[in-house]
Amino acid sequence: MKALRVLRSLLYALFQLVVTPFFSIISVLTFPLPLRTRYRVISQWARIMVKAAELMCGIRYRVLGAENIPDEACILIANHQSAWETFCFQLIFPPQVWVLKRELLWIPFFGWGLAMLAPIAIDRSSGARALRQTYEQGKDRLGRGFWIVIFPEGTRVGPGVDRPYQSGGAWLAVKTGAKIVPVAHNAGLCWPRNAFLKRPGVITVKIGAPIDPTDMSVSELNTRVERWIKSEAGMLMHDET
Repeated sequence: MKALRVLRSLLYALFQLVVTPFFSIISVLTFPLPLRTRYRVISQWARIMVKAAELMCGIRYRVLGAENIPDEACILIANHQSAWETFCFQLIFPPQVWVLKRELLWIPFFGWGLAMLAPIAIDRSSGARALRQTYEQGKDRLGRGFWIVIFPEGTRVGPGVDRPYQSGGAWLAVKTGAKIVPVAHNAGLCWPRNAFLKRPGVITVKIGAPIDPTDMSVSELNTRVERWIKSEAGMLMHDET
Protein backbone atom coordinates (compact mmCIF):
# COMPACT_ATOMS: atom_id res chain seq x y z
CA MET A 1 0.00 0.00 0.00
CA LYS A 2 2.81 2.44 0.82
CA ALA A 3 4.45 1.71 -2.53
CA LEU A 4 1.21 2.69 -4.25
CA ARG A 5 1.05 5.93 -2.26
CA VAL A 6 4.63 6.71 -3.25
CA LEU A 7 3.82 6.09 -6.90
CA ARG A 8 0.67 8.19 -6.85
CA SER A 9 2.39 11.04 -5.00
CA LEU A 10 5.28 10.91 -7.48
CA LEU A 11 2.91 11.11 -10.43
CA TYR A 12 1.20 14.10 -8.88
CA ALA A 13 4.51 15.86 -8.24
CA LEU A 14 5.61 15.26 -11.82
CA PHE A 15 2.26 16.52 -13.09
CA GLN A 16 2.70 19.74 -11.09
CA LEU A 17 6.23 20.10 -12.41
CA VAL A 18 5.01 19.92 -16.01
CA VAL A 19 1.82 21.98 -15.73
CA THR A 20 3.02 24.83 -13.50
CA PRO A 21 5.61 26.37 -15.89
CA PHE A 22 3.02 26.27 -18.69
CA PHE A 23 0.49 28.12 -16.59
CA SER A 24 3.07 30.60 -15.35
CA ILE A 25 3.66 31.71 -18.93
CA ILE A 26 -0.08 32.08 -19.47
CA SER A 27 -0.27 34.06 -16.22
CA VAL A 28 2.35 36.57 -17.35
CA LEU A 29 0.56 36.99 -20.69
CA THR A 30 -2.64 38.00 -18.85
CA PHE A 31 -0.94 41.10 -17.44
CA PRO A 32 -2.78 43.60 -19.71
CA LEU A 33 -6.18 42.17 -18.72
CA PRO A 34 -8.40 43.39 -15.84
CA LEU A 35 -7.68 41.71 -12.49
CA ARG A 36 -10.94 39.78 -12.41
CA THR A 37 -10.27 38.36 -15.88
CA ARG A 38 -6.74 37.44 -14.88
CA TYR A 39 -8.13 35.69 -11.83
CA ARG A 40 -10.57 33.61 -13.89
CA VAL A 41 -7.77 32.46 -16.17
CA ILE A 42 -5.05 31.83 -13.60
CA SER A 43 -7.33 30.11 -11.07
CA GLN A 44 -7.84 27.32 -13.60
CA TRP A 45 -4.44 26.08 -12.45
CA ALA A 46 -5.83 25.57 -8.95
CA ARG A 47 -8.83 23.71 -10.35
CA ILE A 48 -6.53 21.41 -12.29
CA MET A 49 -4.38 20.78 -9.20
CA VAL A 50 -7.41 19.89 -7.06
CA LYS A 51 -8.79 17.56 -9.73
CA ALA A 52 -5.41 15.95 -10.25
CA ALA A 53 -5.09 15.36 -6.49
CA GLU A 54 -8.43 13.55 -6.61
CA LEU A 55 -7.59 11.42 -9.64
CA MET A 56 -3.96 10.65 -8.81
CA CYS A 57 -3.88 10.68 -5.01
CA GLY A 58 -7.47 9.89 -4.10
CA ILE A 59 -7.96 13.19 -2.23
CA ARG A 60 -11.57 14.37 -2.37
CA TYR A 61 -13.35 17.04 -0.36
CA ARG A 62 -16.70 18.09 1.02
CA VAL A 63 -17.96 21.50 2.13
CA LEU A 64 -20.13 22.13 5.18
CA GLY A 65 -21.80 25.50 5.70
CA ALA A 66 -21.68 26.75 2.10
CA GLU A 67 -24.88 28.66 2.88
CA ASN A 68 -22.76 30.92 5.12
CA ILE A 69 -20.92 32.42 2.15
CA PRO A 70 -22.33 35.97 1.75
CA ASP A 71 -22.60 37.91 -1.49
CA GLU A 72 -20.41 40.76 -0.22
CA ALA A 73 -16.63 40.68 -0.17
CA CYS A 74 -15.32 39.46 3.19
CA ILE A 75 -12.13 38.55 5.00
CA LEU A 76 -11.65 34.79 5.07
CA ILE A 77 -9.64 33.54 8.04
CA ALA A 78 -8.68 29.87 8.17
CA ASN A 79 -6.25 27.43 9.70
CA HIS A 80 -3.30 26.54 7.50
CA GLN A 81 -2.19 22.91 7.26
CA SER A 82 -1.04 22.36 3.67
CA ALA A 83 -0.89 23.73 0.14
CA TRP A 84 -4.20 22.02 -0.65
CA GLU A 85 -6.42 24.68 0.92
CA THR A 86 -4.72 27.44 -1.06
CA PHE A 87 -5.84 25.59 -4.19
CA CYS A 88 -9.32 24.52 -3.15
CA PHE A 89 -10.41 27.80 -1.58
CA GLN A 90 -10.33 29.18 -5.13
CA LEU A 91 -13.00 26.64 -6.08
CA ILE A 92 -15.19 27.14 -3.02
CA PHE A 93 -15.15 30.91 -2.49
CA PRO A 94 -15.58 34.00 -4.70
CA PRO A 95 -12.53 35.66 -6.33
CA GLN A 96 -9.90 36.31 -3.70
CA VAL A 97 -6.44 37.67 -2.93
CA TRP A 98 -4.10 36.56 -0.17
CA VAL A 99 -2.07 38.31 2.47
CA LEU A 100 1.31 36.60 2.24
CA LYS A 101 5.02 37.06 2.73
CA ARG A 102 6.57 38.77 -0.27
CA GLU A 103 9.25 36.07 -0.61
CA LEU A 104 6.64 33.78 -2.17
CA LEU A 105 6.62 36.01 -5.24
CA TRP A 106 10.26 35.17 -5.83
CA ILE A 107 9.58 31.46 -6.40
CA PRO A 108 10.17 30.65 -10.09
CA PHE A 109 7.00 30.02 -12.10
CA PHE A 110 4.65 29.74 -9.09
CA GLY A 111 5.52 33.22 -7.86
CA TRP A 112 5.02 34.71 -11.31
CA GLY A 113 1.43 33.51 -11.47
CA LEU A 114 0.83 34.59 -7.89
CA ALA A 115 2.05 38.10 -8.64
CA MET A 116 -0.53 38.45 -11.43
CA LEU A 117 -3.32 37.98 -8.87
CA ALA A 118 -2.46 41.19 -6.99
CA PRO A 119 -1.82 39.64 -3.56
CA ILE A 120 -1.04 41.74 -0.51
CA ALA A 121 2.63 40.77 -0.33
CA ILE A 122 4.17 42.15 2.85
CA ASP A 123 7.58 42.30 4.45
CA ARG A 124 6.86 40.81 7.86
CA SER A 125 9.84 42.56 9.41
CA SER A 126 8.62 46.05 8.44
CA GLY A 127 6.14 46.38 11.33
CA ALA A 128 3.93 49.46 11.00
CA ARG A 129 4.65 49.73 7.28
CA ALA A 130 3.31 46.20 6.72
CA LEU A 131 0.14 47.09 8.64
CA ARG A 132 -0.34 50.25 6.60
CA GLN A 133 0.14 48.31 3.36
CA THR A 134 -2.31 45.63 4.50
CA TYR A 135 -4.94 48.27 5.27
CA GLU A 136 -4.49 50.32 2.10
CA GLN A 137 -4.33 47.37 -0.28
CA GLY A 138 -6.92 45.40 1.69
CA LYS A 139 -9.41 48.26 1.48
CA ASP A 140 -8.71 48.53 -2.25
CA ARG A 141 -9.23 44.80 -2.93
CA LEU A 142 -12.42 44.67 -0.85
CA GLY A 143 -13.71 47.72 -2.69
CA ARG A 144 -13.12 45.91 -5.97
CA GLY A 145 -15.16 42.95 -4.79
CA PHE A 146 -12.31 40.58 -3.91
CA TRP A 147 -12.24 38.49 -0.76
CA ILE A 148 -9.07 38.61 1.33
CA VAL A 149 -7.66 35.30 2.57
CA ILE A 150 -5.55 35.31 5.73
CA PHE A 151 -3.91 32.40 7.54
CA PRO A 152 -3.39 33.82 11.05
CA GLU A 153 -0.97 31.11 12.17
CA GLY A 154 1.56 32.64 9.79
CA THR A 155 2.78 29.27 8.53
CA ARG A 156 1.56 25.74 7.91
CA VAL A 157 0.72 23.96 11.14
CA GLY A 158 0.10 20.23 11.42
CA PRO A 159 -3.22 18.85 12.72
CA GLY A 160 -3.39 18.98 16.50
CA VAL A 161 -0.58 21.54 16.83
CA ASP A 162 -1.61 24.69 18.71
CA ARG A 163 -0.17 27.99 17.51
CA PRO A 164 -1.41 31.45 18.59
CA TYR A 165 -3.31 33.43 15.98
CA GLN A 166 -1.84 36.71 14.78
CA SER A 167 -4.40 39.50 14.94
CA GLY A 168 -3.82 41.04 11.50
CA GLY A 169 -7.06 39.67 10.04
CA ALA A 170 -9.15 40.92 12.95
CA TRP A 171 -7.37 44.29 12.81
CA LEU A 172 -8.15 44.63 9.09
CA ALA A 173 -11.80 43.73 9.67
CA VAL A 174 -12.16 46.33 12.42
CA LYS A 175 -10.43 48.99 10.31
CA THR A 176 -12.44 48.32 7.12
CA GLY A 177 -15.74 47.11 8.61
CA ALA A 178 -15.61 43.97 6.46
CA LYS A 179 -17.11 40.81 7.91
CA ILE A 180 -14.94 37.83 8.76
CA VAL A 181 -15.87 34.37 7.49
CA PRO A 182 -14.08 31.77 9.66
CA VAL A 183 -13.12 28.50 7.99
CA ALA A 184 -11.82 25.25 9.51
CA HIS A 185 -10.57 22.19 7.66
CA ASN A 186 -8.54 19.02 8.14
CA ALA A 187 -6.47 19.02 4.94
CA GLY A 188 -3.35 18.01 6.86
CA LEU A 189 -4.76 14.52 7.39
CA CYS A 190 -4.48 13.84 3.66
CA TRP A 191 -1.80 16.33 2.68
CA PRO A 192 0.67 16.52 5.59
CA ARG A 193 2.69 19.67 6.16
CA ASN A 194 5.85 19.73 4.03
CA ALA A 195 5.41 16.04 3.20
CA PHE A 196 5.83 14.41 -0.20
CA LEU A 197 3.47 11.51 0.44
CA LYS A 198 -0.26 12.19 0.10
CA ARG A 199 -2.92 10.09 1.77
CA PRO A 200 -6.22 9.26 0.03
CA GLY A 201 -9.34 10.40 1.85
CA VAL A 202 -12.00 13.08 2.14
CA ILE A 203 -11.03 16.53 3.37
CA THR A 204 -13.76 18.45 5.17
CA VAL A 205 -13.99 22.23 4.85
CA LYS A 206 -16.37 23.84 7.35
CA ILE A 207 -17.52 27.43 6.83
CA GLY A 208 -18.78 29.42 9.80
CA ALA A 209 -21.33 32.20 9.89
CA PRO A 210 -19.97 35.67 8.99
CA ILE A 211 -18.86 37.75 11.96
CA ASP A 212 -19.63 41.46 11.93
CA PRO A 213 -16.74 43.40 13.54
CA THR A 214 -18.95 46.36 14.50
CA ASP A 215 -18.47 47.40 18.15
CA MET A 216 -15.79 44.73 18.67
CA SER A 217 -12.18 45.31 19.62
CA VAL A 218 -9.40 43.65 17.65
CA SER A 219 -8.62 41.41 20.61
CA GLU A 220 -12.23 40.33 21.10
CA LEU A 221 -12.70 39.61 17.42
CA ASN A 222 -9.44 37.71 17.07
CA THR A 223 -10.22 35.58 20.12
CA ARG A 224 -13.69 34.75 18.85
CA VAL A 225 -12.37 33.70 15.43
CA GLU A 226 -9.49 31.72 16.91
CA ARG A 227 -11.73 29.80 19.30
CA TRP A 228 -14.21 28.88 16.59
CA ILE A 229 -11.62 27.69 14.10
CA LYS A 230 -9.61 25.71 16.63
CA SER A 231 -12.72 24.10 18.08
CA GLU A 232 -14.07 23.07 14.68
CA ALA A 233 -10.67 21.97 13.38
CA GLY A 234 -10.23 19.86 16.50
CA MET A 235 -13.51 18.05 15.84
CA LEU A 236 -12.58 17.54 12.18
CA MET A 237 -9.40 15.79 13.33
CA HIS A 238 -11.55 12.75 14.05
CA ASP A 239 -13.33 12.71 10.69
CA GLU A 240 -13.11 9.50 8.73
CA THR A 241 -10.83 10.00 5.77
